Amino acid sequence: MYYNFNQYINLGANLEKDGCNFAIYVKNISTLSLNFFNSSEDTIPYKKYILNSSDHKLGDIWSIFLKDIKEGTLYNWEINGISILDPYALSYTDNDIIENKKSIVLARIGTETKHILVPKKDMMIYEAHIGLFTKSPSSNTLNRATYSAFEEKIPYLKELGINVVEFLPIFEWDDYTGNLDRESFFLKNVWGYNPINFFALTKKYSSSNDKNSADEIKEFKKLLSFLHKNGIEVILDVVYNHTAEGGSGGKVYNFKAMDENTFYTKSKNNIFVNFSGCGNTLNCNHKVVKDMIIQSLLYWYLETGVDGFRFDLAPVLGRDSNSQWANHSLLHELIEHPILSHAKLIAESWDLGGYFVGAMPSGWSEWNGAYRDTVRQFIRGDFNQVPELIKRIFGSVDIFHANKNGYQSSINFICCHDGFTMWDLVSYNLKHNLLNGENNQDGENNNHSYNHGEEGLTHNAQIISLRKQQIKNMLLILYISQGIPMLLMGDEMGRTQLGNNNAYCQDNATTWVDWDRKKEFEDVFLFTKNMIKLRKSYSIFKKEIPLIEDEEVILHGIKLYQPDLSYHSLSIAFQLKDIETDTDFYIAFNSYSEQLCFELPKLENKSWYLLTDTSKVDSCSFEEIKWSDSSYCVLSKSSVILISK
Repeated sequence: MYYNFNQYINLGANLEKDGCNFAIYVKNISTLSLNFFNSSEDTIPYKKYILNSSDHKLGDIWSIFLKDIKEGTLYNWEINGISILDPYALSYTDNDIIENKKSIVLARIGTETKHILVPKKDMMIYEAHIGLFTKSPSSNTLNRATYSAFEEKIPYLKELGINVVEFLPIFEWDDYTGNLDRESFFLKNVWGYNPINFFALTKKYSSSNDKNSADEIKEFKKLLSFLHKNGIEVILDVVYNHTAEGGSGGKVYNFKAMDENTFYTKSKNNIFVNFSGCGNTLNCNHKVVKDMIIQSLLYWYLETGVDGFRFDLAPVLGRDSNSQWANHSLLHELIEHPILSHAKLIAESWDLGGYFVGAMPSGWSEWNGAYRDTVRQFIRGDFNQVPELIKRIFGSVDIFHANKNGYQSSINFICCHDGFTMWDLVSYNLKHNLLNGENNQDGENNNHSYNHGEEGLTHNAQIISLRKQQIKNMLLILYISQGIPMLLMGDEMGRTQLGNNNAYCQDNATTWVDWDRKKEFEDVFLFTKNMIKLRKSYSIFKKEIPLIEDEEVILHGIKLYQPDLSYHSLSIAFQLKDIETDTDFYIAFNSYSEQLCFELPKLENKSWYLLTDTSKVDSCSFEEIKWSDSSYCVLSKSSVILISK
């Protein structure tokens, strides 16, 4: 028999000149058919093609070529009598019930936008949810909570100084949670960490009302093009660790019917392994699954123009079929890939099986959980944090010493989608997740947060002022630290989730960015903007090689050259030398309950100028004010930057 190579290699629906080839990986089945529909609402196909092993099967790949199939044709596979979605489809119809969705035949069209290649050392990441960013009426966008609405906010991101946006998942997902709100309505999964496919872009953010179209792809590509034209890269948060099919008794959307033993990790007792916390674990290092993931990444990178990826629960990609850490896994292959190795690759380096920050193959960048925890504890006023804080500010070399990325191995963040916002971090001692329908049992309990006197909402001006001051302290640390800084959307304007630190199922004012808060937090916004501008202006804050001790960095305490690294220390200062511009910086942090006066280093033929003091609202504009004293008194719970001129 003569085999057409492409007929069995290119899985999914692939249009050709005179028709379309459909191919799928399937094992251990009785019957397989390809069904076609006129509309997304149809339940009975208008045409069914039954495949047989003698004419349509090569190994474990089934394929059929059909003439006169046009773009936009709706279809599904049927395996052993179960209708399934094509996992390689680029788009699905917009049915509310996933089992009723149809796969859409689409031509593979590339994108005109080009990767802009922001150097890692220059990245300023902004983590954002496309829908929640503009869902509030206060966003003043035309089609709220859509790809096009996000496009309207690009000038805002540019003003802030952002050059990389990291989008929460946009693969089509199952939004069912099973949880009920207080009025007994089902809560929906809003974040998107529950995929049913790794190629199909979600229609949930589409401006189009046509359920049978693929207009969402055009709209998304237009968004990417405008972001690139404005110097902003796009990173996707990708979920290759599990699917929405769950474990035993879960849904059957595609992979379980195709062969659950191929696509999912099982125990010796044939039970679904659950390193994701979502019922199953994708068998990422099986050849078929690995190839699918790589093809998915190539699609997003080459055909839509996405610049990089943040891998949710990345250690799953490093586990073999026995759930053990593989010597040469998909994690290694991506770093060695001739194309994908040039994308930005970021790992969330933990799953339910362990914490692996610093253990990713050399070349990955990683979310630095130790950075987050240390900064939070120091700002709160915990003891024994100063030695750790120094390590985190200066690149976490103790963690990433084996990574060729150097300082850029570390993604520095204090808050992200998963947990408190920065305002809630300084406003709540405890999580407040009752609205999630799990009796406040969900979400992290150990948040290193502090409410500064009253839990949550307060009208006490002194507490509000102190909370703002603490946010500025955290932002100052974030943007002078070696590594790649990441800011959670809205933290620059005091966004709150009312103490909910696991708001994955809240699509309401709890999670929507309230753009009116920017007026109330104008000083925080201005401070953030100027910290980003400062970081961009001086190479000393974004080094690629280790700082030279006593030349580029000198540690101080309240006395020069005498940093207090003791258990009870709550302060640290240091002097940085930007050799390129011959500029010195003096930076001091005081988490103590009283003011501390720090001796200032003497300068040759220059003077110190106060750049910012987080205890002074009027210093958010970073006007340079000459400082003639030989010391500077840093108020309680505040920090300062002085610059030489």
